[in-house]
Amino acid sequence: MNIILLGPPGAGKGTQARILVDGRGMTQLSTGDMLREAKDSGTEMGKVVADVMARGELVTDEIVIGLIREKLEGGGTGFIFDGFPRTLAQADALGDLLAEVGQTLDHVVAMEVNDDELVTRITARATCGMCGEVYNDITKPIPADGTCTNCGASSFKRRADDNEESLRTRLMEYYKKTSPLIGYYHAKGQLRWVPGLGDIDEVAGGIAAVLDS
Repeated sequence: MNIILLGPPGAGKGTQARILVDGRGMTQLSTGDMLREAKDSGTEMGKVVADVMARGELVTDEIVIGLIREKLEGGGTGFIFDGFPRTLAQADALGDLLAEVGQTLDHVVAMEVNDDELVTRITARATCGMCGEVYNDITKPIPADGTCTNCGASSFKRRADDNEESLRTRLMEYYKKTSPLIGYYHAKGQLRWVPGLGDIDEVAGGIAAVLDS
C-alpha cells in the first residue's frame, strides 16, 4: 500500500508516519532525508545531488523522481510519501512513475486541523535537545524532574520560528501550495480526510480506518 500524507506544519505528520512505519512496516519517503542520504551515498545519482546542492541550486523534480524510483524498485511493504508531491506537475510525475513500476497510489490522507488550535499547540511545543522527542506544555509537558522520558537528557529547545506570526505565514504558504493537490486527488477519488488535532492514538486510529477501508 502506498499513501501520501498531507497536513500543515505541526499537524503531526512525522509522528503518524512513524506509527505506520513501526506498526505496518511501511517505508517513509521524506524528500529531505532522501536528498541527504543520496548526497552521502557515492552513487551516480548521489553525485548529481551533491553537485547540485554544492552549487546552491534547487534539486529538480527529475532528480527527486529518480530517487523515489530507486526506493520503489528496492522493494518494500508500502511507502509513505512525505513532502512530495508539492505541485500538480509533481503529482503527475509520481502517478506516471508508480504506473511504470507497476504500483498504485492507494490513499491520500489529509489531516484536517483548526488553524487557531494548531497555532496554540505549536507555540507550546518543545523538543529534547538530545533525541528530538517532542513535548508540549498543554498535551505532553516536560516531566517534572526535567529529564526526557525517552533518553534521560535534560536539555530542551524551542524552534525560533514557533511563534504565532511565523506559524500563520507558514500555514498560508502550505495552503497555497496544497490546495491544488487537494482538488487533484479529490477528483481522482483518492482523497480521505482525517481529524488531525485529537490525541496521537485518536489520529492514528482515524488513519488506520482509512487504510483498512
